[in-house]
Amino acid sequence: MKITAKEIAKLVSGTLKGNDSAVITGAGDIETAVAGQLAFMKDKAFLEKARASKASVIIAPRGTIGLNATVIETDNPYLSFTKILEIIYSEKETHHKGVHKTAVVGVKVKLGKDVSIGPYSVIGDNVSIGDRTIITSSVYIGNRTTIGKSCYFYPNTCVREDTEIGNNVIIHCGAVVGSDGFGYVPVGEKYHKIPQVGKVILEDDVEIGSNSTIDRATVDRTVIGKGTKIDNQVHVAHNVTIGENSLLLAHVTIAGSTKLGKHVIFSGQSGAIDNLKIGDNVIA
Repeated sequence: MKITAKEIAKLVSGTLKGNDSAVITGAGDIETAVAGQLAFMKDKAFLEKARASKASVIIAPRGTIGLNATVIETDNPYLSFTKILEIIYSEKETHHKGVHKTAVVGVKVKLGKDVSIGPYSVIGDNVSIGDRTIITSSVYIGNRTTIGKSCYFYPNTCVREDTEIGNNVIIHCGAVVGSDGFGYVPVGEKYHKIPQVGKVILEDDVEIGSNSTIDRATVDRTVIGKGTKIDNQVHVAHNVTIGENSLLLAHVTIAGSTKLGKHVIFSGQSGAIDNLKIGDNVIA
């Protein structure tokens, strides 16, 4: 996709300084971008790199001077750059339109407007899928699952039965939502499996990274709160509640029945043992 500096400035409510007809066809890092690409300068710590950059257009903080490129000044360059990335690369995200002939769709399935189901995906019985949701190839959606609008499921994701998924949820390759919680009763030297009959709820705007696992509750529910983002290879155990707009980075483990508040951040390879209650705005 081609877009001009003038069009970019309008889209991000920025102040343009330089060649308003400069054409952008891609984006790059401030150090490696080339002519025809857009880059951004997060703050003044990157000023020297921005001055040396070969990018045709740079989104920068207001008051930035001394750059050779055309500059678009905004209040939040990082956010502005992100919004333009979504536009530039939107055409590269391709998927099968409609229901592919190899897809298996169960009985009493409700499909909203413009839903896509890719090759070899399996949709169980009594599933409901909202408008504009995209199920790519080899995805499994279990019985009685409900999925909201404008969700995106990458290949080889698995969503087990009775899961509830809100709007604008993204699940990446290899993630499993609703697998059995790890629960056993000791009987002598053996272990008797506890049926895991609860569910998982993913609220609006949640994103689950590749190969992460969200276990269903033993009874009741496991909840991932609105706006929470989960990185790759994270494990959330049964009956856990994650508050809104939290971040779990790679290799985090949250053990069973622990409750996290809002805006909590767990850094890579950190974790929490079972049955803890963690408040809002905690960083671990």
